[in-house]
Amino acid sequence: MNDLDKLRSALREQPDQPFAAPDLGRIITEGRRIRRRRRIATGAGAAAAVAAVVGIVFGAVALRAPAEPRPVPVAAPPSGNPVTSSATPPQTTMDQPPKSVTQPYGDVIHTGIKTANGELVFYATKIDDNAALPDVHFGIMAAVQTKTGYLSLYAGNEIRGADRSFGFHATAGGIDAGGTWVPVYGYFSGPAVKIVSTVHGKPVQARTALWSVDPSVVVFWFDQREVPDPAVLTPLVAYGKDGTRLTK
Repeated sequence: MNDLDKLRSALREQPDQPFAAPDLGRIITEGRRIRRRRRIATGAGAAAAVAAVVGIVFGAVALRAPAEPRPVPVAAPPSGNPVTSSATPPQTTMDQPPKSVTQPYGDVIHTGIKTANGELVFYATKIDDNAALPDVHFGIMAAVQTKTGYLSLYAGNEIRGADRSFGFHATAGGIDAGGTWVPVYGYFSGPAVKIVSTVHGKPVQARTALWSVDPSVVVFWFDQREVPDPAVLTPLVAYGKDGTRLTK
């Protein structure tokens, strides 16, 4: 007899003591308890899963919610220090709110730059007597000439010393003002006929125009493609009629 035959013979033998009859009532009761525990455990797990999902959803909403808006000035000063020549102290600008109408002080300087609302122009504006700026009486406005008038975009003026002291003044711009690009611009007080600088090792020359009220004031501006921001300029250099360098 092999092992398999021995196993079959042992299974056919009757036990020495017969098994007791099953207690059906106890089995049903225990089964109900097990099912209740499973339902409770399942419910707790589902609640935990729902809580986790809700947490993820609210977390996503919190991450996507925008930060509290902050007012952004339309004519904020450009990033970095404004570009000036070594002959003049650093300059800055005065903020000018958009959509305001100002009257030109002297002739309007046409740039030929077209915008959605008209041509970009520059003109001087009067600055009323101010105790903080006793020697500043004008600034240069960047504006758009529309069919009905001038849409002011950005105003720059001297804030230290006299507005017509020799050298560069109020170099600013290179910003988007209310949807219109204001190129880098400023003015030079002196007999300059050419204003140049260097951007990434490449020389760039500004366009210039004389102020009709005082021709010794030369307004200048750069091409946006060549000078997108004042910070990329090296110190400005002005040259006179005979090619003499006027600034260091």
